Amino acid sequence: MYHIRVESDFSAAHFLASYNGKCEKLHGHNYNVRLWVKGSELNEGGMLMDFSLLKKILNDVLSDLDHTNLNDMEVFNNNPSAERIAKYIYEDVRKKLPPSPGISLEAVDVFEKNGSMARYANEEA
Repeated sequence: MYHIRVESDFSAAHFLASYNGKCEKLHGHNYNVRLWVKGSELNEGGMLMDFSLLKKILNDVLSDLDHTNLNDMEVFNNNPSAERIAKYIYEDVRKKLPPSPGISLEAVDVFEKNGSMARYANEEA
């Protein structure tokens, strides 16, 4: 099985409405996002998928989050945790990925800072 990863980032503000602690106040992060794809067959060029295509798709998705207050996005239910952000990115990327037999979106990692990460993964991929 082959695994590839691309990385990008975005900056956004948020607060956690159902949290007791400093994160219930409005604050921001420079999020780092890692997107994982896996598959068992390489194309004629010896690649699983073109990194530049995958990065373009990821950046298109992140552009909707960049420099926003994530709490303003209904999808996060006023609690844009790293876990919910990872799932949102995963689902949006999945819709935009061109269908390729034997290739699947594996996971999205969202880092709020070094050492703090949430992952959303398709356990069946």
